[in-house]
Amino acid sequence: MDNLNDQLEKLKAKYESMGQDINAYLGGLLLSNYLTYWDYIHLDTLLTLQSPKTDFPDEQIFIIYHQITELYFKLSLHELEQISKNGKEIGENGKDQGWKEKIEVDFLTARIKRVNSYFESLTKSFEIMVQGMEKEQFLRFRMALLPASGFQSAQYRMIEIASTSMANLVQKAHRNEQPENDDRSIEELFQYIYWKQGATESETGKKTLTLEQFEQKYTKPLLEMAQRFKDCNVWEKYKQLTTDEQKNQELLIQLRQLDVNVNINWPLMHYKSAVRYLSSKDGDAPATGGTNWQKYLPPRLQLRVFYPTLWSQDELDNWGRGWVEEVFASSLNVKGA
Repeated sequence: MDNLNDQLEKLKAKYESMGQDINAYLGGLLLSNYLTYWDYIHLDTLLTLQSPKTDFPDEQIFIIYHQITELYFKLSLHELEQISKNGKEIGENGKDQGWKEKIEVDFLTARIKRVNSYFESLTKSFEIMVQGMEKEQFLRFRMALLPASGFQSAQYRMIEIASTSMANLVQKAHRNEQPENDDRSIEELFQYIYWKQGATESETGKKTLTLEQFEQKYTKPLLEMAQRFKDCNVWEKYKQLTTDEQKNQELLIQLRQLDVNVNINWPLMHYKSAVRYLSSKDGDAPATGGTNWQKYLPPRLQLRVFYPTLWSQDELDNWGRGWVEEVFASSLNVKGA
């Protein structure tokens, strides 16, 4: 009983501080219905969000898995947003009051570990896409999806922006040998961001419709996000730590694993899927969005690294090479079949 009275006094104080009458809220609580699982997660709505464009059964698999992927991306961004804000002081009015202290090493480590767990779950489950659909069905229903492409996942681009400095995301040809000393503006760097090359015709340099659609919808919000994360992305947060904190072994393991998960394992699973569905002895089929997947997906060709100073030169020289060569060999076997 004492505990109940204590809770009521706390509630009374809470509502009085906002000029509210606790009795009115308690009356509303008496009238409220019990919460159900299906209402809480909007299950009925969720299960109606699949709208296949054809009658091929396996298209349902294709849609649901990509929706699952975007939900995992949202979870990852939720963690990365927390990292960006850790150390900020927020006033009672909810407004940012500036930086109170630097990020906590344990907080940073725990959140990066969560993002790693999301990507590892995605990568392991991607076998659904690699082996879970009939090739004949996919090659037919994909033609109804043009020019849509997984390339157009804005959340994946947001994860990249929140994870590292923009200087580490530009194309190799426009990359500064010392990205830490790159003084180009966000807008300048964004012109050469690596993924634009993946949806540009190599012979003519012309943008694909897939890229034009994506830029029209997301260029402004991505640039705004890049500005917002310029000084509070994961790499900048890491650099705020003391020298001893930067040597924290668990943190280093998680940062390196994030680099591997996002920049090697995830694109390689897509490459493996592309090899299975798009390669044949008669030649490679283009991706639905016209992306040059043979050059765009292999990590050793992109050599995209979030945290280059955390890797040895030998590791960088062999970035993603083992698995890429294995998949390339598989591709050759398919073509020679």
